[in-house]
Amino acid sequence: MSRICAITGKRPRKGGIIIRKGISKKSGGIGLQLVKVNKRTFRPNLQRVRVKLPSGQVKRMWVSAKAIKAGKIQKA
Repeated sequence: MSRICAITGKRPRKGGIIIRKGISKKSGGIGLQLVKVNKRTFRPNLQRVRVKLPSGQVKRMWVSAKAIKAGKIQKA
């Protein structure tokens, strides 16, 4: 399955997660130190739904949850 929304074109994005360690200066520590930066992918929340197309045809598509909530599709 290609993780791409058929309506909005949302696709997986590359990113990172920053891991910090220590106690903040406000709490009496020496501050937060950066320990590690891990690479990760942010995947869209895709759902497989039956969509009614403008031509009247019914088709199964991968659609993001955001598009479904916004009412960009008409469910069949």
